[in-house]
Amino acid sequence: MGLFPTDRDLNRPPERVELDVTGSSLGLRPADVHIRLDAFLSKHLSWRSRSSIQRLIKDGWVLVDASTPDHPTGTGDLVEENRPGRRLLHGTRIVVVIPPENRLPVPEETSGDVDVLFEDEDSLAVDKPPLLPVHPSGRHVNDTLIQRIHTRYQETHLEHGIAPRLCHRLDRETSGIVLVAKNPEAHRRLATQFENRKVEKEYLAIVEGTPTEEKGRIDLPIGPAHASEVRLKMTVSIDGQPCRTDWRLVRSYEDCSLLSCRIHTGRQHQIRVHLSAIGHPIVGDKLYGPDERFFCRQAEGTLTQDDLEELRLPRHALHSHRLVFTSSITDEPVEVVSPLAPDLRQHLSQRELLDV
Repeated sequence: MGLFPTDRDLNRPPERVELDVTGSSLGLRPADVHIRLDAFLSKHLSWRSRSSIQRLIKDGWVLVDASTPDHPTGTGDLVEENRPGRRLLHGTRIVVVIPPENRLPVPEETSGDVDVLFEDEDSLAVDKPPLLPVHPSGRHVNDTLIQRIHTRYQETHLEHGIAPRLCHRLDRETSGIVLVAKNPEAHRRLATQFENRKVEKEYLAIVEGTPTEEKGRIDLPIGPAHASEVRLKMTVSIDGQPCRTDWRLVRSYEDCSLLSCRIHTGRQHQIRVHLSAIGHPIVGDKLYGPDERFFCRQAEGTLTQDDLEELRLPRHALHSHRLVFTSSITDEPVEVVSPLAPDLRQHLSQRELLDV
């Protein structure tokens, strides 16, 4: 049975998730499948963090088929597996039981449709508005991009047991293009393109100040910011993962600049970390801007009007502007473009008036 059984509302977060380990789902030959349990679940339960998945395993909420090649003497029964590092082979069956306290409420209704930029039989590119999460997490459970997409395709896809899936993610505050696969085979092909860095990704960012050069390349490794109070924060680190961002100055204003950024890797918060590292943090960035305590206060719900005035924007000014991928139908390049989001256009238009 797949991730989305056909006998339930697919907008409802699952109480029990059943998964099969296959080479095709991982882009590998069956003989090459040898993946950790926590890594496999992280790929398929994208709404959960790696640490929360490890807790699920250690707390006994994950069952693994005992008859797989790992356990040749098994009886075929599902047995509790408490080791996040348990290696899985092709053909392993897994059941994840979602603890009752983690079962999210069903949203009464979503607050809007999705703005479609491109669509064919296999894929969908949508324009994500700022401050809309891509999937349920934390406090944001009642209206997300994936729920809006599921609502749109309830009759044509979900009722037939096919669930559109995100091919990548954007931060809640980031606006712009998100690519979605409309069936499992398309998801596999598109995910492989992302993993192999075959997808061109261009962002627009409004940054503090003006760079002294017209363009540049940031080739700095990124890793966890262990000295920070914020667990998810990243930083330039000598022992981090290699990543590269190319940027180009589009236009400068009195107190900010509009940059075009192309990323050649997809590390967490890559553009935000890189631009901050060269002295031009993104306007409105609470984590990599003037003070990470803005991020903490937002999480606590104590962000003040004075804080927002210092940040100048209620969200970080980053927009996924252009995406080029290969169609799984025609095998030809597809270019998708999203104009700069209205709130960011307004921010720049105000600067244009000041510059006159």
